[in-house]
Amino acid sequence: MPQSPSTPAALPPEHPKAPFGRIGVLLVNLGTPEATDYWSMRAYLKEFLSDRRVIEANRVVWWLVLNLIVLTKRPGPKGKDYDTIWNKQRNEGPLKTITRAQAEKLFAAIGPGDDRIVVDWAMRYGKPPIAERLAALQQQGCERILIVPLYPQYSAATSATVCDKAFDALKTMRWQPSIRVAPPWHDDPVYIEAACASLKGHLAALDFEPEVILASFHGVPQSYLRKGDPYHCQCVKTARLMREHLGFSEERFRLTFQSRFGSEEWLQPYTDKTVEALARSGVKRLAIVNPGFTADCLETLEEIGGENREIFLHAGGEKFAAIPCLNDTPDGMRVIEAVVRRELMGWVG
Repeated sequence: MPQSPSTPAALPPEHPKAPFGRIGVLLVNLGTPEATDYWSMRAYLKEFLSDRRVIEANRVVWWLVLNLIVLTKRPGPKGKDYDTIWNKQRNEGPLKTITRAQAEKLFAAIGPGDDRIVVDWAMRYGKPPIAERLAALQQQGCERILIVPLYPQYSAATSATVCDKAFDALKTMRWQPSIRVAPPWHDDPVYIEAACASLKGHLAALDFEPEVILASFHGVPQSYLRKGDPYHCQCVKTARLMREHLGFSEERFRLTFQSRFGSEEWLQPYTDKTVEALARSGVKRLAIVNPGFTADCLETLEEIGGENREIFLHAGGEKFAAIPCLNDTPDGMRVIEAVVRRELMGWVG
């Protein structure tokens, strides 16, 4: 630990012991249930869907819908969906497995050169919670903490709610660490190059050449865009930069949005409707990539790799590929490391 005028040797004997001088990095992803049974799924969905930034509907109406309908009907089917992708060896969702690996590999890349650095990870919904990991970093002497919401594109329903939870935790601390929050990297050249390199590598490994490639991003309600959320614009820019980098036409590389929920109009075009329409129009070979996800999860593995594959084949398609996310691959870690090193500038050399 680096020495300074306030090292323990310079403090009076009766001064309480307090570690200090370290720098924390906290990777935060969306979250995952603790198990696939009804009650575990219900607890996870309740925490997630009770977030005012995720669901901006009238609170009284939404409370009734959530508690009387959603939390009664959805935990069972969703638990079955999660069971199809569950990491049985670790008994956890793949998002947790991958996020842990990302944190471990990030520390291996940046930690050995500076013994002040501590890397940790958390989930916005579920475990480990943000408040717990911030407290753990502080207890290890982290006076400065960089929080990295693992979303390339910013949305109030994702990046902002990570900040909300972090700041709620800070409000309970007497000695607050200094905080930085990594901004989105939707147009960062390192990210665009890595996403394209990964896509090209996976395409080259297929036994067919896709006629169309969809860049499918998680959707949000149209009303969020009208209220000023930049998410749609950042997704469009990511897709455009990837298309230009790959040299694909707008017809071959298209933008869509998935995972809509409820009856409200969401960002369009919808992924599932586009997949069906493409198959019915005669497209036989399709691939889908998810540039808005830093790790594979239910929305990529089951919704794209399962549901949308079935939609395409049922509607007349013949060959379908769900392209893996960047995850903790060398391409994926290159992006996370670049973001973290940039945002730590001034704190570390």
